[in-house]
Amino acid sequence: MANPIEQFKIKPIIPLEIGGVDVSFTNSAVMMVISVVLITAFLTLSVRSRALVPGRWQSMAEVFYEFIAGMLRDNVGSAGRKYFPFIFSLFMFVMFGNLLGMVPGAFTYTSHVIVTFGMAIVVFTGVTIIGFARHGTHFLRMFFPEGAPIATAVILVPIELISYFSRPFSLAVRLFANMTVGHIILKVLGGFVVTLGGFYVLPGIVPFAFLGAVTVLEFGIALLQAYVFTILSCIYLHDAIHMH
Repeated sequence: MANPIEQFKIKPIIPLEIGGVDVSFTNSAVMMVISVVLITAFLTLSVRSRALVPGRWQSMAEVFYEFIAGMLRDNVGSAGRKYFPFIFSLFMFVMFGNLLGMVPGAFTYTSHVIVTFGMAIVVFTGVTIIGFARHGTHFLRMFFPEGAPIATAVILVPIELISYFSRPFSLAVRLFANMTVGHIILKVLGGFVVTLGGFYVLPGIVPFAFLGAVTVLEFGIALLQAYVFTILSCIYLHDAIHMH
């Protein structure tokens, strides 16, 4: 049976080194470029006609648009409207990365914690800057809730600080762990199907049935994790804009 971890190996496509630092164009970078190209093509072609009665592709684009717009409106309010392009781009990039990773032989860049942490730290840094830009030093009140007794500061402030600075880690690990575990399970079950089916046809049916069910579940998880990553980003944005 093939090593289920092998699918996560970063492989250089175009080896490149600058100043002793490896900056090779890898299989992960290839999938990111493909994802961006597909997203751009999908959105550009789907709204090109701008028909009053939308066609199939335009309807799909409008569904995504309304979905993210509604998410921002419900979680951030009207003040979050200006951040729609970023939140929408974030959702599409994560979703396409998750779904493209389901293609046999493709590389899932969202299964690498360095990628998910990179996105998470951008969100974390962005909302922190927004918080200080809107509220100044009053943003530090995030770490000590309004109306709380001053005597509780020694307990509440450390708890709030730990909670706040753990956000990018939890955001990154959640997406990375779900995508990694799901792909490992698919690889293991696929190995069982090949191994058992190679000698006996009937014993291979059971793992094949499980493989089909897990594949459907994994598609659902791919969409769900894109939603979770995005809605948590909206919640963090809400905290930066509206405080507690």
